[in-house]
Amino acid sequence: QYSPDNVAGADGAIDPTEITFPGCSCLTSSCVVHECSCLHRGQSYSGLCLRPTAEKEGYSKPVFECNAMCQCGESCQNRVVQRGLQFRLEVFKTEKKGWGLRTLELIGKGRFVCEYAGEVLGFNEARRRIRAQTSKDSNYIIAVREHLHSGQIMETFVDPTYTGNVGRFLNHSCEPNLFMVPVRVDSMVPKLALFAATEISAGEELSYDYSGRFLNLPVTNNEQKTREEDNRLRKPCYCGSHACASFLPWDSSLFPTP
Repeated sequence: QYSPDNVAGADGAIDPTEITFPGCSCLTSSCVVHECSCLHRGQSYSGLCLRPTAEKEGYSKPVFECNAMCQCGESCQNRVVQRGLQFRLEVFKTEKKGWGLRTLELIGKGRFVCEYAGEVLGFNEARRRIRAQTSKDSNYIIAVREHLHSGQIMETFVDPTYTGNVGRFLNHSCEPNLFMVPVRVDSMVPKLALFAATEISAGEELSYDYSGRFLNLPVTNNEQKTREEDNRLRKPCYCGSHACASFLPWDSSLFPTP
């Protein structure tokens, strides 16, 4: 079933449609830094493009957009992801990777492309679904972990297997042209937004790094050792990039121990 937005999962633990953030009181057409309560962490967008922060500061700042309770208009520059899909995309059959997704028009660097939307699950339901899968089943569940300054980790699990959008057709690449950013609009439940890492030509397949490594810290020796030990359980990667790791990334914390 197609849904452009996240929906509550079968466990009902999280309602992504609930509005819990207060809105800003800006009456201008577009909110201004230092005057807007939604922008007190800084401005995330320059026009329609995401501002790069991780490369300069070593970490990514959280992205908060103006929400349904804000008094600013729909044309506010702090409303990007919530506007939804703006480019013409096409689902197509790849040679080795099953279905894929490509763009039919030029996409500029930093532009929002699409969301990875589906059922928002709690940890137990996400683990139950993954452990019920066979080796032949496709796994669409993504686990996103955000590391906070306090040392806490926030987890978001999204499953578009039964309900989702075009994001479910995106394939992995070890050298992707998209990167994922959790963007919050109405509540702390993030939208998993995919932005262009570089200029993307019309007809080019869209991809992102399933591991979340892109624009993040490099793989450590311990993590590399664990991945090599678990290779017997992992699926091969057919991205064809020069830096291909040969296997698709996976999250061992959700899978049963053999």
